[in-house]
Amino acid sequence: MTSLDKPTSDTDQPHRTDPQRTGGRHAAQQDAESKAVTEAALFEAFGGVRGMVETVLPGLLFVTIFTINKNLNASAIAALAVSLALVVVRLIRRDTVKHAFSGVFGVAFGIFFAKMTGEAKDFYLPGMLYTLGLSIAYLASAAAGVPLIGLILGPVFKENLSWRTRNPGRKKAYTKASYAWGLILLAKCAILFPLYWWADTTQFGWVLIALKIPPFLLAVYLTWIFLAKAPPPINVFAEMEAEEQAEKERKAAAAAPRDPEA
Repeated sequence: MTSLDKPTSDTDQPHRTDPQRTGGRHAAQQDAESKAVTEAALFEAFGGVRGMVETVLPGLLFVTIFTINKNLNASAIAALAVSLALVVVRLIRRDTVKHAFSGVFGVAFGIFFAKMTGEAKDFYLPGMLYTLGLSIAYLASAAAGVPLIGLILGPVFKENLSWRTRNPGRKKAYTKASYAWGLILLAKCAILFPLYWWADTTQFGWVLIALKIPPFLLAVYLTWIFLAKAPPPINVFAEMEAEEQAEKERKAAAAAPRDPEA
């Protein structure tokens, strides 16, 4: 038997790529990249760890000082001072200041309410009312077919409102996420408002601080789950740039001199 007749071993065969296996790896890689992009965009939209710190720190300082000395003025001044300091730090670093500024406004409204009523507990009332209003907005917008979380995250993913008419899978994901945010915030309000009436300032303050981060993280996590399983966003900015480039090329071609011999 000649060498041509001998069966070749696997090691003698040239390496062949299994299209199904390659396609599976490619799909898995795309899925991982999509999840990573979604996670990064959510962190950017909601401020990340730094945004959470800026949200919690003023209230934490307020309740800590009030627990120690029961002095509304000292607690209010400390909370406002740290909020302003966080804004200054962001300005120096030339970072976005929207989360820090929202903290300043929240603290300022809280101080106004507390000073107006003379009750230190009312420092937390504006934030509670805002949370209740936000939960209603999430639920109502989802029921109306214009989920609020899509309006918030659309620009972050560079899709704007394309998900409403061109990407039904993402609209469905945004709707689910908006319902999740609304129900989580509503559950938080269901805990805080009864406590507001019967707990004292220090007890209520510490419970409120404890409920700052966990519901937020749960809502962000569920949003990530829904969007990671949804179709990728349509980059409308890239589409507009491509259209502009094509228009420029058409104008350049129209303005170019024609060869009479052609």
